Amino acid sequence: MAPQPFTLNVPDAAIADLKTRLALTRFPDAAPGEPWAFGTSVEYAKDLVSYWKDRFDWRAQEAALNAFPQFKTPLHGIDLHYLQVPGVGPNPYPLLLLHGWPGSVYEFLDIIPRLTDPARFGGDPKDAFTVVAPSLPGYGLSFKPGQKRFTLQDIAGCAHDLMTQTLGFSKFAVQGGDWGAGTASLIGNTFPNSVCGIHVNLLFVPRDRPDGALTPEAKRYSDDLAHWLREETGYQQIQGTKPQTLAFGLTDSPAGLAAWIAEKFRSWSDCDGIAENAISRDRMLANIALYWFTGAIGSSFWPYYGRLHTTWPISPANPITVPTGYAAFPREILLPPRAIAEKTYTNIQRWTEMKKGGHFAAMEQPAALAGEIQDFFRPLR
Repeated sequence: MAPQPFTLNVPDAAIADLKTRLALTRFPDAAPGEPWAFGTSVEYAKDLVSYWKDRFDWRAQEAALNAFPQFKTPLHGIDLHYLQVPGVGPNPYPLLLLHGWPGSVYEFLDIIPRLTDPARFGGDPKDAFTVVAPSLPGYGLSFKPGQKRFTLQDIAGCAHDLMTQTLGFSKFAVQGGDWGAGTASLIGNTFPNSVCGIHVNLLFVPRDRPDGALTPEAKRYSDDLAHWLREETGYQQIQGTKPQTLAFGLTDSPAGLAAWIAEKFRSWSDCDGIAENAISRDRMLANIALYWFTGAIGSSFWPYYGRLHTTWPISPANPITVPTGYAAFPREILLPPRAIAEKTYTNIQRWTEMKKGGHFAAMEQPAALAGEIQDFFRPLR
């Protein structure tokens, strides 16, 4: 069956139901101490829920997504949703653009035009890409109740087959952050002949603390890693061990869903403690609302479950050898030194220390990330 054009149109009744649930939110009391010290600030959550209920315009965000060509196609036992935006240039190159958790294709609305039509932004039309941006299997519009679950390995195979079997690209570029970076890494490792290279803004390296005599850079990374593992990985443990239990609360309570996701936008972005300094509130809520309307939050946890319950395929024992580019945004959750990264990614051809930005690079710094993607792939395409 050929891909079918798709337009997002959430029923009015679902929007009305959301507003009713938001109006009935029962908030917890605030623990003593700093507002964000123990998780999402209650005061912030109240303001966010009020904004979501009374001022957020879902239809405007829906129209922003629908401005791009979208499709659904049966693949690997599900209906896979993806954007396919033709490049504007003499020879646009295919680029598979991959989001992660707690993201969605809403991460890419600002960067896609820069990649598909660089001349519009003062660039060279020869750098144009045709962008294919799927909702990862189990995420957003690539989910419906009752469908099978996808580990990261499964996601990589599905995304590869979208490009090669469904769309007929014999060779393509791949870029991703978060699980999108893991997917890009796995595609480069498993299907090296299908890609000209991969570009990531998060490195998948072992989470073992360096030992022995450490350089200052390795000591910094070791300290950051220790803090991350101690204070910031609780979400990984619950999503990776009891995903079904957590799904009850976040599927039933939009306020709970918003608090769970908004805390990550604040913690992982380059925002000086205010998420909206890095990411607009409307775009953040569009992302959260997509999880809400599709009911996909429980399914989106599955790469974490797979990470803890399968043999992890990305390691120095099974390195990625295809040309690799890396953009190191200063507020990324972890920034491994190059000497450590090169044990897993053995063909790093571009390593750029970015001036500003965090985990959600495509949303926070679309112009800077687009420029890096163009510069890295220019000699490879």
